[in-house]
Amino acid sequence: MNQEIRIIPYSDSYAAAFKALNEEWITTYFAMEEMDYKSLDHPKEYILDKGGYIAVALLNDEPVGVCALVPCSYEGYDLELVKMGVSPKAQDKGIGKLLGQHIIQKASEMGATAIFLESNRVLAPAIALYKKLGFQEVFGIKSPYARSDIKMELLLTK
Repeated sequence: MNQEIRIIPYSDSYAAAFKALNEEWITTYFAMEEMDYKSLDHPKEYILDKGGYIAVALLNDEPVGVCALVPCSYEGYDLELVKMGVSPKAQDKGIGKLLGQHIIQKASEMGATAIFLESNRVLAPAIALYKKLGFQEVFGIKSPYARSDIKMELLLTK
């Protein structure tokens, strides 16, 4: 079966998918936190209106993955990669890699020179993907998320 994968910009029609795809991975491994509810319930206000961007991965026109960029509050970083999730039914198809490549290209187009992200070591496939995309671990940044135990950066060349 030929499976078409497309990465498109978010629109309000994908609000439920954005929330569901993120809740799925978060609640599988962790507990939802206050900042999760704010950004997932109100992606326009908490991501887009602040100058961010959300990408949606479609597999045969069904949303199966999401990823976002938000302006980063940590010094030295322009954007933060957040809320990246791929449905378990669509994993192992390269969708995470495509989303990551798309979001890095978008960050570059937005003028970013450094991208930051937070994750957790229990998400080994995600950490491996970030490393393949060029992210490197950084230290000394305190996270608002209880589940965050690794911080990473990607320096973009102009």
